[in-house]
Amino acid sequence: MIAPLRAVALIAGKDLRIELRSRVVFNHVLPFAVLVLILFGFALDADSDALSSFAPGLFWVAVLLAALLAIGRSFALERADGALDSFRLANISPVAVFAGKALAVFVQLLVLEVVLGIGIVVFYGASLEKPGLLVVAGVLAAAGIASAGTLYGVVASQLAVRETILPLLLLPVLAPVLIGATRAFGDAFGTVAVNGWSWLGLLGAFALVYTTFGALVFGPLLEEG
Repeated sequence: MIAPLRAVALIAGKDLRIELRSRVVFNHVLPFAVLVLILFGFALDADSDALSSFAPGLFWVAVLLAALLAIGRSFALERADGALDSFRLANISPVAVFAGKALAVFVQLLVLEVVLGIGIVVFYGASLEKPGLLVVAGVLAAAGIASAGTLYGVVASQLAVRETILPLLLLPVLAPVLIGATRAFGDAFGTVAVNGWSWLGLLGAFALVYTTFGALVFGPLLEEG
């Protein structure tokens, strides 16, 4: 049996190498997310004050939409080549599978956040005032999205309508992340008069709950698949 930490690293590394070689994230997911930001700009009629004010919320809507593509692709690859069955045959712990796949999605989300963060500064004229708050909120939100996305991704991958059911399952669940991260980013960019640090508790609790819950139920979900 492969040691759990080594299994996590192997699974995350496998997913990330596949994405680097296929360049789907760079050629499709990132351009899609940037296009969403640009379309939001047109929808607001290029009003600089409105764009700057709404930048945090628009940023996280773009992140969530792009995350759906990354999560859906993560499990589509596993189903296509039977990798999930191989994990069971190799006696790899379901917890390690969950952690490895969530870690790979987490890394992709961090890259996405960096690119979109640059995008809202360039396109929306947003001015960063609290970089520390921005970084912590971004990391916690990415962890929550990755853990919840991995959990619901394996559920959706077992259904015939997986492409349409994943957004219906995942987006309502991620509402606390959208709210907390938008508030924290609003404070970091100085667009809202709130204490952004107080919203980090919500983001941290969400990430902790779904990481723990995902680790506990991922095994039975794999067996059902």
